[in-house]
Amino acid sequence: MGVNISDLVSRKEISFDALKGKIIAVDAYNALYQFLSSIRGADGSPLQDSKGRVTSHLQGLFSRTSNLMSKGIKLVYVFDGKAPVLKLQEQERRRHLKEGAEEKYQEALEEEDIELMSKYSRQFSRLNSEMIKESKELLETLGLPVIEAPSEAEAQAAHMCSKGDVYAVASSDYDALLFGSPRLVRNLTLSQKRKVPGGKYVHTFLEFVELEKMLNELCISREQLIVLGILVGTDFNIGGVKGIGPKKALKLVQASEHNFKTLFDDLDVRFDWKEIYELFKHIPVTDSYTLKWKDVDEKKVRKLLVDEHDFSLERVNSSLEKLYEMKEKDQKGLNSFF
Repeated sequence: MGVNISDLVSRKEISFDALKGKIIAVDAYNALYQFLSSIRGADGSPLQDSKGRVTSHLQGLFSRTSNLMSKGIKLVYVFDGKAPVLKLQEQERRRHLKEGAEEKYQEALEEEDIELMSKYSRQFSRLNSEMIKESKELLETLGLPVIEAPSEAEAQAAHMCSKGDVYAVASSDYDALLFGSPRLVRNLTLSQKRKVPGGKYVHTFLEFVELEKMLNELCISREQLIVLGILVGTDFNIGGVKGIGPKKALKLVQASEHNFKTLFDDLDVRFDWKEIYELFKHIPVTDSYTLKWKDVDEKKVRKLLVDEHDFSLERVNSSLEKLYEMKEKDQKGLNSFF
C-alpha cells in the first residue's frame, strides 16, 4: 500500500539519459508484484509455461531489466527480509482482500464473465518462494547485484542511497523518502503507461523526487515527514488517524514545532505512534553487501527462460543483442579516450 503523500510530493519529469551510468536500487517485490498483476491474458490468467508454472514475473523482470540495462542504467535489486511485527496487520489485511478477490474471480469464472475475471484475477497475485528464487537467479545471470535486506527493502535501499553507494531508489511507493532516501525515482519503465481500472491506460513519466528539495518546499523536517506519514497512514498503521488527509496532516506537523507528543495527545490517538516513528528512524539495515556487476551469462539466461520456461528464443536473443550492442558502444566510447 505505502504511504499516500502523492499530493504533497514535489517531483519533476526526467529523461532516461539523466540516469545513464547511475546506480539505481530497485525495490524487487514492488516490481515483481506489478508484473504479476499486469502481465495477464484477456481473462486475467497469468502467463504460464507448458508445465503450468506462472511466468508473468519473469517476463516482466527480463523485459524491463534488459531494456533499462540497454539504456546504460546500473541496476541493483533489493529484496525484503523479515517483515516488522507492526506490518503483520497490513499483511493480514492484504491476505483477506486477496481471498475475497479470489472468491469473486471464481464466481466470474462460473458465469464466464471475462471482464470481471480480468478485474479480480489481478487482485490476488501471490509471490511464492520458487518465484522469488528464480527471479534472483535471472537477475544474477544478467550480472546484477542482488541484495537481501534484513527487513524492508525500501529501508535498505534508502540506507544505500544515503551512504552514496547508489544514486537513487526506484519504487512506485513513497516510503523510501520516510526512510531517508535522498532521491526517489518512480515509473522506472520504458513503456511509460500504466493500466488503470476499466482496462484503460494512462500516460506516465519518469518521476524524480529529491527529499531535501521537497522538505524545503513543505517547510518541514524529515522527522515531521515521518509524523505526517503516520497521520495519513503507513503499512505499520493502516488508515492513519481518521479524518486526516495529506494536506491537513501537513498543517498539523508544520504547527507542531516538533512537539509530536502534544500533537498525538491532542488527536487522542490510541495506537503507539512512537513505535512506528522509531521504526522509520531505526529500522534494521545492513552494510554487509557488495555492489559488483558481471557480464551477462547468455547461456544461463537462455537455459532459464527458453529451455526451462518456454520463452521465445527469438525474443530473448533480441533483448540480449541490445545489451551486447550497448556494451560494444560503451567500449568504443571508452577506447576513444586512449
